[in-house]
Amino acid sequence: MITEAAVLAAAVRNNADWCDTLCRTHGLPGAFGPRAWTNSRRTPLYYPDAVTLTEDAGAADVLAGIDVSPGASVKDSHARLDLTGAGFRTLFEAQWIALAPGGPGLPVTAGHRTVDTPAALAAWALAWSDGDAEEAELFRPGLLDDPTTTVVGGYDVAGRVLGGAVLTVSAGVTGVSNLFTVDDVPPAYAWAGALAAADPGLPVVGYESGDDLAAACAVGFEPIGPLRVWLAS
Repeated sequence: MITEAAVLAAAVRNNADWCDTLCRTHGLPGAFGPRAWTNSRRTPLYYPDAVTLTEDAGAADVLAGIDVSPGASVKDSHARLDLTGAGFRTLFEAQWIALAPGGPGLPVTAGHRTVDTPAALAAWALAWSDGDAEEAELFRPGLLDDPTTTVVGGYDVAGRVLGGAVLTVSAGVTGVSNLFTVDDVPPAYAWAGALAAADPGLPVVGYESGDDLAAACAVGFEPIGPLRVWLAS
């Protein structure tokens, strides 16, 4: 039997693996230590410079390995750090979420498929960014060559991207990140495509907050622990 603590630990490691994968596509690999993942160079937009991996990680485990100048961010995976003395403030708080293998499925609307070409990824990223071409550059073609990463998109009959997500398989779980929909398409549409593409034998994990957390819980996920993201002012 997989315990909630084990799933939480796997979710944390999986998310750090995804952060490292994304950074590597930008030529910015990080480093894994016993208690934290850190990146000595400033990471791409929206991605942390450090991620704590264990509950006993301390400020020194993250701050010693990163550029702590304004704009640096730390994902405090267990919401246990206090980085105010180092000039950081809380950017946001969220909840890790998990869905057990064989959990409730969702009706899959026709049109979900894997994004597998650079052109398709560029279109997917532009939809994810709500048309912001600079933000869309976050997702580079190298992601398509990573064996742990699957990008899923949902499309209408005309081929317009309606939503999608990124799936990362590591640490014995499937992590879902960057889930989105466009216009008034409900989040359940993107969750349906993500869950259909996930390995049915693995727990599905991620983190969400606010309305996005409520939407995830509505499709069967359960909160399993808090996290906090810190930003250097």
